Amino acid sequence: MASIKNEALKGVLSVKRKEFITPHYIRVVLEGEDVSQFADTTVGVNNKILIPPEGTGEIHFPVYDREENRWIHPEAHLRPIVRTYTHRGIDLEKQEMIIDFAYHGDSGPASRWAGNAKVGDKLGILMKAGKKELFPLADWYLLVGDMTAIPVLGAILERLPATAKVMALLEVPGREDEQELYTPARLEIHWVHNSFPEKGGMLADAVKKVQMPETGTKFAYVAAEFSAVKEIRRFLRKDLGWNTDELYAYSYWKAGMAEDQSVTDRQQEKSSV
Repeated sequence: MASIKNEALKGVLSVKRKEFITPHYIRVVLEGEDVSQFADTTVGVNNKILIPPEGTGEIHFPVYDREENRWIHPEAHLRPIVRTYTHRGIDLEKQEMIIDFAYHGDSGPASRWAGNAKVGDKLGILMKAGKKELFPLADWYLLVGDMTAIPVLGAILERLPATAKVMALLEVPGREDEQELYTPARLEIHWVHNSFPEKGGMLADAVKKVQMPETGTKFAYVAAEFSAVKEIRRFLRKDLGWNTDELYAYSYWKAGMAEDQSVTDRQQEKSSV
């Protein structure tokens, strides 16, 4: 099970509606009184979703035992599947939370849940309390990501200042999966089409073709598959000499491995450069 820190906020929400915003992207609108628990959070930060095991429909949270300093998990048949996601929006007045799911059939538990979700189905949410800055102020931004990163990159775009210039490189299966993304900044966006990202990404090559600014401040936010992020990080840090304050790069997944199996590799790679 993915690690969960004991300061996390928690709530159980239910599906209000869902829609395919592209052929490979499902937007799920959740509702419930527990939405208010997440008022002091930032749209775009990671959360943990808890998917109930088939046949139960209920969310059973782990309980933290402070005396023994450990988590007490539900019995195996009640234990939810935990995955990391990003909430795309929150409306406290309507008590709604939006989560976008990259849809690839039944090949993963979250994709399968989103594809089969019906009105009233429950989903558990765990999230750290407190606001978080996703990016520093800069003159120029490089945003790079595959389908797993579009929610956080979309949230960043919406909050960038109008004075900023942005280069966005986004990898999706095909033209039909390109989304309308809003930003007040001056945006140049390039969609990279890759029908089989698990066989190798194209983002690193795209980054190497970008004409980087020679003056002014800059910042890159990179989120994609493990190998692509590793190569992009090495290129920006080693080849171009970017410093650590100018780059946030983290892999959301590793080809051929489930999230809970690859978390150690992905965390080690993040701190290796």
